[in-house]
Amino acid sequence: MTKILHIVASPRGSASQSTQLAEAYVDAAVLADPSVEVDTLDLWQEDLPEFDGDKAAAKMTFFGVGDMGEAEKTAWDHVVDITARFTAADVYVISVPMWNGGVPYKLKQYIDIITQPGLLFGFDPEAGYSGLLEGKKAVVFYTSGVWAPGADKKYGSDFHSEYLAWWLDFVGITEVEAVRFQPSLLTADPEAGKKAALGEAEALVKLPA
Repeated sequence: MTKILHIVASPRGSASQSTQLAEAYVDAAVLADPSVEVDTLDLWQEDLPEFDGDKAAAKMTFFGVGDMGEAEKTAWDHVVDITARFTAADVYVISVPMWNGGVPYKLKQYIDIITQPGLLFGFDPEAGYSGLLEGKKAVVFYTSGVWAPGADKKYGSDFHSEYLAWWLDFVGITEVEAVRFQPSLLTADPEAGKKAALGEAEALVKLPA
């Protein structure tokens, strides 16, 4: 059974363009295979903890800095529990609008919580970093109001898809599909662009004949 984790990074609910695209993909995946299990992680509804001093101290013990005391152990167990939901999935569907050239802060907070040594990545002083998530797949839906690939610098920069692509590779997810609806506002025919993006989302799933 395939398990999809849909990570919702927009707070706009049903009005979110990125969420609509992701849901079109998820619906098509379930239609193609009704046994698919879908877990929706709405980052704006989750009680995400602060990555505070105890969690940071616990992380650093894996690099030989300090000791894992009781407070650090409790903080680390919380991180492990949150990360377990992420690692349990086979396919990650991420709906992510562009905010100020980057990703929404809730998504960055979630990434900072789960991207930990021994959980999502390994480290060797000689070999460097290595991703631990093998055999996983990500399907990412990027939206933005004004910025578009190849746009003039006056319309902004992409610390959005470039960052997320780097992070997915960092944790070992190398099979990545991306659908863009960019821009969604500064375009002559936004509805045609959205329709094309929805079609692209559904086409990523092989539907039964």
